[in-house]
Amino acid sequence: MCRSIKTLRSIEPAATDDDVRAAALQFVRKISGYGKPSLANEHAFEHAVADVADASRRLLDALVARPTAA
Repeated sequence: MCRSIKTLRSIEPAATDDDVRAAALQFVRKISGYGKPSLANEHAFEHAVADVADASRRLLDALVARPTAA
């Protein structure tokens, strides 16, 4: 699912808010089936994108890198 969404963990430089929002937008497009929602659904669609982006940012910020062996 959503093969076009790139992995944002451990990229250098770190994922920007634009990167996170773009991934959230792709995810919401995929699960909703809308490339661009109708005016009637635009508010719900944009709200979902914002929620997914916020949750994704929190996840990325909370992940701890696995220590490398020396």
